[in-house]
Amino acid sequence: MTRVKAIYRVHGDARSIEARARAIANEQSIEMPLAAVDDDFVRSEIVGRVERISQKSDRLHDVEISLSVQTVGEDAGQLMNMLYGNSSLQDDVVLHDVELPHSLVSCFGGPRHGLESLRARVGAGRRALTCSALKPQGLPSDKLAQLAQRFALGGVDYVKDDHGLADQGYSRFAERLQSVARALDATRAEHGAQTEHVPSISGDLDSMRAQVRLALENGVRAVMVAPMIMGASNFHRLVRENSELAFFAHPALTGAARIHPALLFGKLFRLFGADAVIFPNHGGRFGYSPETCRAIAATALSTHDGLNPCVPVPAGGMSLGRVGEMLDFYGSDVMLLIGGALLEARDRLVETSAAFVAEVHRYAYNRRTDDG
Repeated sequence: MTRVKAIYRVHGDARSIEARARAIANEQSIEMPLAAVDDDFVRSEIVGRVERISQKSDRLHDVEISLSVQTVGEDAGQLMNMLYGNSSLQDDVVLHDVELPHSLVSCFGGPRHGLESLRARVGAGRRALTCSALKPQGLPSDKLAQLAQRFALGGVDYVKDDHGLADQGYSRFAERLQSVARALDATRAEHGAQTEHVPSISGDLDSMRAQVRLALENGVRAVMVAPMIMGASNFHRLVRENSELAFFAHPALTGAARIHPALLFGKLFRLFGADAVIFPNHGGRFGYSPETCRAIAATALSTHDGLNPCVPVPAGGMSLGRVGEMLDFYGSDVMLLIGGALLEARDRLVETSAAFVAEVHRYAYNRRTDDG
């Protein structure tokens, strides 16, 4: 395959769908009337082609359009632009799926680490991973470090910054990073805890690069970014520049994109280098369905394109009481993220975190027993 194939889910009646499909093809390629193009190369290679239209219901169609791979170059932001830049402004179109030629998949490279590496770093074996969050923003760095230490004493694998933590006056990035690093180092030395900190990287590209350097200097091996805020090109650039780091992708602003979540989280974020993708779990604070969540996880873990599997991280209002249900739903190839529900325990945070971890270990043990 030498062209990018994009599938758009388009609302409209059967009488107008062919014209609508041609309009999308032009919008996502040459952005001008075809009649105005007199260059043979542009007409034969660059103009988007309507490959197939299939009806999903009375007023819903899937439109497959192929685009020249040459229009993408090797830039993640340009890929997003060619797939959905202008059509995202039209409220009858959703970008539903994408098939990419091997040349583009190889160019972007996908996760440098992925599921098995993140397991190995914390000695997780084949079980599910556990994660929690440092919050709320507004706390000074020393108090956030104390929370990290208590999560570590409870045995949580990964402790990430809340995505609202940036470089605010009450908790400067450098101070927070170093405070958490010292707390986890002490806990590791005294108790053998293997908890890893995942600081949130933010700001412009120069600031993010400086934060990444500081993270590496303090022994950090994973960071969290928000690709839709920082931009796909900057995200991919940081991944390429820091092959030793694992990258967690946060879903902030993804709901504004009108891109199918399985495509955005499981395929595109993973393609650009996400080793773990955080997304809203069904039944939490957000409105994703079980079917959507299952599709995200399956796409993130897929290996058909030769890329490392990316860890699905369902989150958003999850509770200790749902751990068994979530493991039944996702299986063990997952990272469970519970934040506020653990922090509600306050003085019993260590014990409640330990109960969360124990439930995950119990599930893994029972599964091994069932498998003989």
